[in-house]
Amino acid sequence: MSFPVDVVVMAAGKGTRMKSSKPKVLHRLGGRALAQHVIDTAARVSARSVVVITGHGAEQVEAGLVAPVVDSGAALELQFVRQEPQLGTGHAVQQAVPVLADDGVTLVLSGDVPLTRPEALQALLDLCGGHHLALLTLDMPDPTGYGRIVRAADGSVAAIVEHKDASEAQRAITEIYSGIMAVPTRLLRGWLARLDNRNAQGEYYLTDVVKFAVSDGLKVAAHRIADALQVAGVNSPVQLAELERAYQRRVADRLMEQGVRLADPARLDVRGTLVCGQDVEIDVNCVFEGRVEIGAGARIGANCVIANAVIGEGVVIHPFTHIDGEKAGVSVGAGALVGPFARLRPGAKLGREVHIGNFVEVKNSTLADGAKANHLAYLGDATVGERVNYGAGSITANYDGANKHRTVIEADVHVGSNCVLVAPVTIGAGGTVGGGSTITKDTPAGALSVARGRQTVIANWQRPAKKKG
Repeated sequence: MSFPVDVVVMAAGKGTRMKSSKPKVLHRLGGRALAQHVIDTAARVSARSVVVITGHGAEQVEAGLVAPVVDSGAALELQFVRQEPQLGTGHAVQQAVPVLADDGVTLVLSGDVPLTRPEALQALLDLCGGHHLALLTLDMPDPTGYGRIVRAADGSVAAIVEHKDASEAQRAITEIYSGIMAVPTRLLRGWLARLDNRNAQGEYYLTDVVKFAVSDGLKVAAHRIADALQVAGVNSPVQLAELERAYQRRVADRLMEQGVRLADPARLDVRGTLVCGQDVEIDVNCVFEGRVEIGAGARIGANCVIANAVIGEGVVIHPFTHIDGEKAGVSVGAGALVGPFARLRPGAKLGREVHIGNFVEVKNSTLADGAKANHLAYLGDATVGERVNYGAGSITANYDGANKHRTVIEADVHVGSNCVLVAPVTIGAGGTVGGGSTITKDTPAGALSVARGRQTVIANWQRPAKKKG
């Protein structure tokens, strides 16, 4: 592509039918704001810059969108302009013109249309070629509410007529304008200056640039697609839910094409980025958030929630496990077994063949190869050595009410059931902690450490009887 592309994203609308205090373009699909999907797509067509037009909830919208990183490693140039008041699509793009350079092509997108494929936009840009006005169009069985494409005898576009301004004959046309166009910026600038609001809505229509192009003797081209999802907008919670399922099915299909085995592609939610190795199996009702990497041969059980984690090769995550690395991340070494009903929190780093069983929570702790905590336990701010066996009901008491402290459990230690390790404390290599012990001091290597009250037995003891009357 020999010309620079500047993308204009229209995101000023209120979205009344969403029945929400949140601006429509910030509602989430696949874990990202609707308008963020659009901006990220712009990066995939090698845009030079993105200009987002805000209006309703402008401060929220501007704070809620970020510039994606492009192939060069730099962030895409992202800037905002405001449309106040909102006087139509043409008026919106007029606000962006002052920050657009005349040497490029302006690609106009809508912030509530999140599923347009980069390939369709690239084809549109190729059709524009830096010289022509090019429109993305779609055939719809029921085109009610959309602008109709009126074609000339030679097949070129003669006009776009908005539904409310269309005649009966024009309303019978099923080819509609998607709201997406590519146009040389130097031409767009002049056409926008000629807009007026003499129409049924009293608004400045961007679509009027088509008639200006035709009157100036320029041919208007159209790239017609058949996939309605690519131009589907969101105007209500119902439409958002429909697009969510469509988006998730796209993700599921892509994963299955790569060899991932999904028990049911209709019961998968990816709300971020999911990268899978060969022969990964994912059961039903799993949710993946942030960035998750799953190594070859790993199996994810039903009803798991996994966020910001790296899962190694051959790992088994049993059902109902919750993993969330947040910013610190979670890593699970090859061959590890986790769950069911386990919880891995930020900073949990499990080595190879580690076992984390039911109702075990791990936070900001490192477990070396072969360590096991199989039942009802808590490991927080701990360093656990190789082959440690950590008993049921045991915890690290890592918080003194003001500060966190670290527990070190050296290799080959056995911690009995229902123990409390009061940090900071070190359990020496090969040592054993007797069940029910509260350990407050470092223990030497190889030693048995027991710290509990003496057992008292009273023979023939009678429970108190309940008084009558």
